Amino acid sequence: MEEKKLNIGLFLDTWYPIIDGVTNVVNNYAIELSKYANVTVFTCGTKKEDTRVYPYKVVRGGSIATKFLDYEIPTVTKSLKKAIKDANLDIMHTHSPFSLGKLAVKMGKKYNIPVVGSVHSQYYQDFMRYTKNKFISKRLLNAIVKVYNACDKMYAPCQQTVDIVEKEYGIKDVSVQENATSLKPLENTQVAFEYYEEKYNIKKDEKVLLFLGRINKIKNLEFMIDALAKLKEMGQKFKMLFVGSGSDSEELQAKVKALGLDDCVLFTGRASDEEVVFAYARADLFLFPSLYDTSSLVQIEAASQKTPTLFIRGSSTSCSILENVNGFMAKDDVEDYAKRIYEILNDDKLYKEVCENAYRDLYKSWDEAVGVMYQKYLKIIEDYKNKSK
Repeated sequence: MEEKKLNIGLFLDTWYPIIDGVTNVVNNYAIELSKYANVTVFTCGTKKEDTRVYPYKVVRGGSIATKFLDYEIPTVTKSLKKAIKDANLDIMHTHSPFSLGKLAVKMGKKYNIPVVGSVHSQYYQDFMRYTKNKFISKRLLNAIVKVYNACDKMYAPCQQTVDIVEKEYGIKDVSVQENATSLKPLENTQVAFEYYEEKYNIKKDEKVLLFLGRINKIKNLEFMIDALAKLKEMGQKFKMLFVGSGSDSEELQAKVKALGLDDCVLFTGRASDEEVVFAYARADLFLFPSLYDTSSLVQIEAASQKTPTLFIRGSSTSCSILENVNGFMAKDDVEDYAKRIYEILNDDKLYKEVCENAYRDLYKSWDEAVGVMYQKYLKIIEDYKNKSK
């Protein structure tokens, strides 16, 4: 007799055509889980056109567009609630503690369904950035902690994030569930070199630095640009690619021009899936000085093309890195970050070793990671049923 497929609901407050790390994570979860379960993504509505075709079901609620955020604010609709009820879910997994996370917890209790939660951001930093007020930020943090503590099981992408959300936020009983990537190693890397030479006139022997993601100052991109200015002063020749889009793109481009970097820094805009692979394959070094991210997908994506990453020492997103083994570190200091880039680009022996080790240690496919998560779902459902008896 064929085993009944699980009905799995994935919840988050953002969705395509807005692209960010969490959207990427949930899309890959849904793709892989769809191979052996019935999957529905419950998310916000959108005022923009979404032309993507999904191998799983997507149910949208409403949304409110804003001028001051990259995102649309989700609203819960009657049709969204009905769709959740009609899906006859076996388990819910929320990747957001806001509107859709609250809804998942509420519907889980109402229909006796276990709810799993995942932490993807350092929320207090977000709140402080937008409110500039500690009291308000702590109140907002308390609200999301309440949502996450109502979940039956909690996960975060690395141990350092677990420590932060348990000790500083008060979220209880959090376990590690690592992220992964859908990217495959590019077999013929010369294609990437030819693409960038033809489109951007970057010669094959030029050193290329890369940032790929949301062009937002919260990623510490002003720090990065200041470090690039120092690097140029040291006499290092390079081309820097900022691949992606975001609300701070124009302001950061103005900063690049003011520092006289517009001859060696390019903002290429949003990239296709193929262009993303080409960017990682062409880059000599991925720059990621973010102090905001928990455990970003980009370092895993870079490692898929044997491109190592330079982090800020002690940052959450660097927690899976062994310095000078499978990645590089610098102090939270502009001059030191620039100095490390210079040293890395001019130490061929160490650089080649770290490239190979980054691929060996960090590259992990989504089918492997989600397969592990699926087994965890089965255990959570079984435990929940036993607890309810």
